Amino acid sequence: MKNIIYLLMAGLVMLGCQKMERPSLGDYPIDTNAPDGPLSFYVAFDGTTDNPLRNAVDSIRANFASDNPLTPVDGINGKGVKGEAMKFVKYQKPNDWAVKAKDFSLSFWYKKDGQTKNNTGTNGPEYPISFKSSNGHWSGCNFLLMLEGNNDACAIKMVVVDKNMADNWLTWEGDNSITGLVNNQWRHMVLVYQASTSSLTLYLDGVANPLKRTWGSHGDINLDDSKISEVRIGGGPGDNLDSDDWLSSTWKGELDQFRLYSSALTQEEISELYTNKK
Repeated sequence: MKNIIYLLMAGLVMLGCQKMERPSLGDYPIDTNAPDGPLSFYVAFDGTTDNPLRNAVDSIRANFASDNPLTPVDGINGKGVKGEAMKFVKYQKPNDWAVKAKDFSLSFWYKKDGQTKNNTGTNGPEYPISFKSSNGHWSGCNFLLMLEGNNDACAIKMVVVDKNMADNWLTWEGDNSITGLVNNQWRHMVLVYQASTSSLTLYLDGVANPLKRTWGSHGDINLDDSKISEVRIGGGPGDNLDSDDWLSSTWKGELDQFRLYSSALTQEEISELYTNKK
């Protein structure tokens, strides 16, 4: 009997001394998604605690951010976050999204007022999301999305680098830039890649842009999950944060409701996200 008591006491001592760096579980938004379903990563920023890591939890795998220096604000639905120069939210991985994805969809809400800027105030891109990578690519990423311009003409640019180091820019820029993107209103953006046609479709506020961007006959997106070293919401893949390095720029507007799917969403599914502010 004494031996059992001693073992229990020793266990309690060890538990009390253990370093607990991961925040405890709490209430956070759960989206409808079957086990191993296509919704692989979802951050609503709806936590209401005084712990910023819990406020930015990914609801699919209870994947806590490793850093969240951004200020909570009223989002499109509940809370969102306000981006700042040289600050962004970090995660280790997008769960199993890059492992599963052949097709993919990225959905989020954003609010931005006017000209996009680099971190020291000159004109340049701002990043809703990027994946920092150890693959050796010149960009330091294997996935990034940027907006660049003003409300009269704003470009949307995506770079994808696959596991064979094949890369491609998928963009709406120049004469295909879009007006009204940074008008200080909440806007819903969805980018849908279909492997069968190697094409990317842009949806804004539930409406498909008629211009599709293609990647030859690339097929499956074919990302290398092992090379993803950090997921950044609100930041580019670069680390020269206190400079005008365009790859290191961060998002200065507001962000909400990030979703990554390992499937190509349909028009009906995108309309449902937009209509219900999801």
